[in-house]
Amino acid sequence: MAESHYLDHGEQRVVIVMTSGPSMPHRCATPFYIGALLASMDAEVHIFLTMEGVLLAQRGVPENLTAMKGGKKIIEFMREAKAAGVRLHLCKPAMPGYELEVEEVIDEVDEISPAGALADLILGCDKTMFF
Repeated sequence: MAESHYLDHGEQRVVIVMTSGPSMPHRCATPFYIGALLASMDAEVHIFLTMEGVLLAQRGVPENLTAMKGGKKIIEFMREAKAAGVRLHLCKPAMPGYELEVEEVIDEVDEISPAGALADLILGCDKTMFF
């Protein structure tokens, strides 16, 4: 059986835009898992939580949410991504629509960012993914 080899793509910057939230829990683990995988392969990875995705940054939500029955909590996927070097951004303009206050934001969030920051990330990246 042939051995698998990962190609050396040089430095890559990846932005994952997370619009899914608690109403679609089956979509909430994969972006963090993929982000951790990419970061472990030396990519610079940013996950930008926007739309319903901002609720994943609300204290108490990711600690009690799983993508599937009996699965790991979403907060565990988030922490693994952070440990691998992923930066988590929270969309400031989306927060009021979901009644999320700054003091309710989990510690794992690196930055509460304006919408322009997302535009800058997308324009300056090599790959963009949307969940």
